[in-house]
Amino acid sequence: MERKYIPRSRGVSNLHAHLVLVTKYRYKVMTPTMLNRLTEIVKELCEKWQCHFIEGNGEGDHYHLVFRYFPQTALDKFIGNLKSVSSRKMNAEFTDHLGKRYYPKISRRTGKKTARTFWNEAYSIDSVGVTKLDVLIKYVQNQPAILLQNANIPFEAEETD
Repeated sequence: MERKYIPRSRGVSNLHAHLVLVTKYRYKVMTPTMLNRLTEIVKELCEKWQCHFIEGNGEGDHYHLVFRYFPQTALDKFIGNLKSVSSRKMNAEFTDHLGKRYYPKISRRTGKKTARTFWNEAYSIDSVGVTKLDVLIKYVQNQPAILLQNANIPFEAEETD
């Protein structure tokens, strides 16, 4: 990939990151349809945060995102927003599927059901140099397509230790 510095008000930058999000309890709940929808959601959020979406893909229990960002981007806030919005939208659009694995939380204060948690609290983010960016993009693009094989396996068989 070519080095292209993006000018801003006080300097230029060429910053790339690799983010990995893992589903709650690392359950393999994401189907190919869900991964495609998640990629659409992530692209929208990257645009909103003025980040450049480069590549996104995953498997049943995790999602990889490679993106370009500016020094002014508060990565912790971006990641928090990305996890929150994507979790809310995925739960709303795939309620029946996710409801088989994740149960709604019960609010201690009100006793009412609240939204399900989709993502694990933890995440991994790494800065990426331009030299290794091409290798990383190919790795993310070539995430194994075993989701189709596992689509009909009952949830109990998918649990990990």
